[in-house]
Amino acid sequence: MDAVDVLMVGNFAKDKLIVDGVEEIASGGGVYYGSVVVRRLGHSAAVATRLHPDDFPRLEELKAEGVRVYPTAAQGTSGIANYYKSEDMERRICKPIGFGGKYALEQIPLIPAKVIMLSPLYAGEVDLSILKGLAARAPVAMDIQGFIRVPVGDGLEFKPWREMTEGLKSVNYLKVDRAEAEFITGCNNLNDSAWILYDLGPKEIVITESAGVTVFADGQFFHAPFDPKSLSGRTGRGDTCFSTYIAKRLEESPEVACKWAAEVTSRKQEVPGPWKGNPAEVQRAIQAKYG
Repeated sequence: MDAVDVLMVGNFAKDKLIVDGVEEIASGGGVYYGSVVVRRLGHSAAVATRLHPDDFPRLEELKAEGVRVYPTAAQGTSGIANYYKSEDMERRICKPIGFGGKYALEQIPLIPAKVIMLSPLYAGEVDLSILKGLAARAPVAMDIQGFIRVPVGDGLEFKPWREMTEGLKSVNYLKVDRAEAEFITGCNNLNDSAWILYDLGPKEIVITESAGVTVFADGQFFHAPFDPKSLSGRTGRGDTCFSTYIAKRLEESPEVACKWAAEVTSRKQEVPGPWKGNPAEVQRAIQAKYG
């Protein structure tokens, strides 16, 4: 198979977005938001995903962006119901509404890739053996939510990942949000959390919060703020940020990639769906802000 820059692995989602009681069905998941960003930033991308065959037509949007898609038919399609109030789109209640099932390593195509991104929606998709198997193929970028966010009743809760110490040894780039970092490390200081996570194995730590993104790499911290004009496209913020960072790290330093992640994510939050903007505009905005 032809090589790609980024191979993304994770269940495609059919989400419900409920704002002030008004419901909308929308495509979602890290592979959805992330692969479009990678392509828009000029890199090749492939997606290995699981979903019900009835929802295969939702993959056409990715194909139209030039993403190579390798779907596995599942008994269901993953999904999350996200409840928002329009006056505070920053806060949400998340409830699982479907599950596309667990991966087997043989379901993930042997595509040569510069980076493999693991973007599970919540625990149960990917286990330690698959993480290790993928790490043997290429450097792994991983979102911790797919290992500690667990369906409990009709909600999602953080639960300890019992194999975390061993698992993070196979990860090069780790993404967490502020709440996840505090849960895992017991620290409310992001810098202290980053050091603890770094000591477990990952070479670069990406931490998102409502204010922006913090990166720890090469013993240095970098921070860039989010400054969206609205939060109409709040869903998919973390996926967009991490995917932008990984795409730009293929060619730029951690500091530059951090700035790009913040700028693209700011713009994405203004519009529902994946970011489909112009990289040249982002470049000009970054130059104006940072010189």
